[in-house]
Amino acid sequence: MGRDGLKGRRSDCPINFATEVLGDRWSLVILRDVVFWGKHTYGEFLGSDERIATNILASPDLHDRRKDRFDLTERGIALVPVLVELTCWSARNEDWRSLPHGGTEAQHRFVAGLLDGRTKGRLVRKIQAAARRGSHYFEGVLPVSNPRRK
Repeated sequence: MGRDGLKGRRSDCPINFATEVLGDRWSLVILRDVVFWGKHTYGEFLGSDERIATNILASPDLHDRRKDRFDLTERGIALVPVLVELTCWSARNEDWRSLPHGGTEAQHRFVAGLLDGRTKGRLVRKIQAAARRGSHYFEGVLPVSNPRRK
């Protein structure tokens, strides 16, 4: 099948499709900040631990200059289970576990809840419901900056 049949995609692989739709690593970090921390503005994203560059935030793919906010669509909310699985994968990874972790007690309980098969589905639904309300999962919890950022 030629590229025209793939509508400009490199291949028909579902993993390739996902990476092409998501664009780059910053898309997931921005999605995380909206879903879990309720960040919606250019200035709020600049304060992220990852120090997202201004040129990334100004990208027309991510931000409509006519709007003051980055808001989730249903397609973005549908990615919540992907964020959850990435969180679980990281939490089970020895390299990640060996890093010094800051975070709040709520964040630690959240990750433990995701790793517990009895509570994971409920947490995913709760996250998605908060996003649909225009809220975020850690509403009322003040984020703790990463200790390695200093």
